Amino acid sequence: MATANKAFVLLSLFVLISIVCLHSSIASVAGRRSASSPPVTSSTPGLLTLNSFASGGGSGPSACDERFHSNDEKIVALSTGWFAGGSRCGRRIQIRAKNGRSVFAKVVDECDSVRDGCRNNIVDASDAVWKALKLNEDDGIVPITWSMA
Repeated sequence: MATANKAFVLLSLFVLISIVCLHSSIASVAGRRSASSPPVTSSTPGLLTLNSFASGGGSGPSACDERFHSNDEKIVALSTGWFAGGSRCGRRIQIRAKNGRSVFAKVVDECDSVRDGCRNNIVDASDAVWKALKLNEDDGIVPITWSMA
């Protein structure tokens, strides 16, 4: 009888682990689908975050040109859906802050919404973009709108 109980416990654990793994796989697939970004319009809502594009800034070279960039450049990384497989590399976007200021910036990188956990509505910008918009970098994330220039 003890052997039967052990077998039942082991089988139950196996089923439980299988269910947890299946749930995790389904959540992972669902997360990938959510990486598609909202459509780009003349006033696309997004969230501006601060990023260092310089060597030693915490991430690798930019996806568009495999280079590091000065944070004095007005440059951005776009969420995966907006990055559109690199089709926006080198193109300029216009970013508008709630304070009425706007700035043009060049797309140089992707903020990976599939593998790196970047949300699907991020415009990850250099220090120069934040300064041009006269935003407080300590805020870390601010609502903006943007469009292709």
